[in-house]
Amino acid sequence: MFRLIVFDLDGTLVDSRKDIADAANRLLRDCDGDPLPDDRIGGMVGDGAAMLVARAFAASGVEPPADALERFLAIYDRALLNHTRAYEGIPEVLEALAPRAALAVLTNKPIAPTRRVLEGLGLARFFHADAVVAGDGPFPRKPDPAGLRHLIARAGISHDDTLLVGDSIIDWRTARNASSAVCIARYGFGFTGFPVGELRSGDLIVDTPRELIGL
Repeated sequence: MFRLIVFDLDGTLVDSRKDIADAANRLLRDCDGDPLPDDRIGGMVGDGAAMLVARAFAASGVEPPADALERFLAIYDRALLNHTRAYEGIPEVLEALAPRAALAVLTNKPIAPTRRVLEGLGLARFFHADAVVAGDGPFPRKPDPAGLRHLIARAGISHDDTLLVGDSIIDWRTARNASSAVCIARYGFGFTGFPVGELRSGDLIVDTPRELIGL
């Protein structure tokens, strides 16, 4: 049984695709670019806001302004919880897992919106403040394993007893880089385009959050 379970946020704990896509498309329209389908923008999520903005402008075929990232973050900040919800079953899953293992969050999202989303959806109670590592903290963003290794050290648990749950290739690579187990959430929007041929024997896959309890 795993003694530390580390969750990605967007696409794993919460379905935030609509709010992220709306913010990106609002910025594109403001810059005379064509909006993109929500699922296409969802596939751009995972490497942090700066990369998302760069990918969205490239896909729309317009040059981003110098302050594109700042404008995106400001737009998104006003719409964090318009449509974002925890995936069905997530609260119950966390409730079931909390007595069995230490729980943590590792995301490339900045810390302020991360905490607002967790608090706004009633999920913050499952994670100690020090067990939430975000993309603008002291550690490099995923797939660099530093943040995950910090959470493992903080819990005083071996990487062999750690499971990283995420929906994207970024999460898979992070777990591999830290030599921990990984579970891919196939229900998440980050799974779009996942190179399933890279999966290895022993890698876990779930189609619904509730399947995590059985792991």
